[in-house]
Amino acid sequence: MAVPLDPRDRLIVALDVPSVSDAEAMVARIDSAATFYKIGYQLGLAGGLPFAAGLIAAGKQVFLDFKLHDIGNTIKHGVASVANMGATFLTVHAYPQTMKAAVEGARGSNLRILAVTVLTSYDDNDLAEAGYGLTVGPLVARRAAQARDIGIDGLVCSPEEAANLRGVVGREMALVTPGIRPAGSAAGDQKRIMTPARAIAAGADYLVVGRPIVEAADPRGAAQAIVDEIAQVTAQQQQQQQ
Repeated sequence: MAVPLDPRDRLIVALDVPSVSDAEAMVARIDSAATFYKIGYQLGLAGGLPFAAGLIAAGKQVFLDFKLHDIGNTIKHGVASVANMGATFLTVHAYPQTMKAAVEGARGSNLRILAVTVLTSYDDNDLAEAGYGLTVGPLVARRAAQARDIGIDGLVCSPEEAANLRGVVGREMALVTPGIRPAGSAAGDQKRIMTPARAIAAGADYLVVGRPIVEAADPRGAAQAIVDEIAQVTAQQQQQQQ
């Protein structure tokens, strides 16, 4: 994957807010510190799709985090609708039938499909409770290999798995990591977390950050601090490659 040159493009701000007016206010407060926004169920089901279209029209990138999983025909046509919006990323769950249908639905567009391996709020105990016979690491690796073979554009994974997944999927697939917490931030309901610098160093391409930005007293400053951290690590990596 060609990593975006501008570190701002590698930060995806999760607009986990209850209304479009809240989202509009947050985007205005963040201003130029971020260019990429994630919209999930909370905002998406509260009028967030027209808002997403407005962001795209304004030159922003949009990640629709809907984690789709359904029969193939439904996935194919739903993904095609998202592709027509002009969104950059869309998530589906990493089940083979779902991923195949999503790839077909996005064909011919610029929409990039991301497969969700194992939610970052899950640990080994949670998987056991859900009836899985694999622990987090092996299950993530298995789903990553399936996604690679099917032609998925990228993976959503914990930053803890990023380095290992590079060995599975190579450099062509994007790794998008939630569970990012700047030093000193509360973990919240995330169980597999990492700082921005460590996640980038581990091989993450994009960092998804929500509460540490949207709940900050100064959201623009919080976003800019993460972008600066990404830029610093990226510069160090470029120097090491020279």
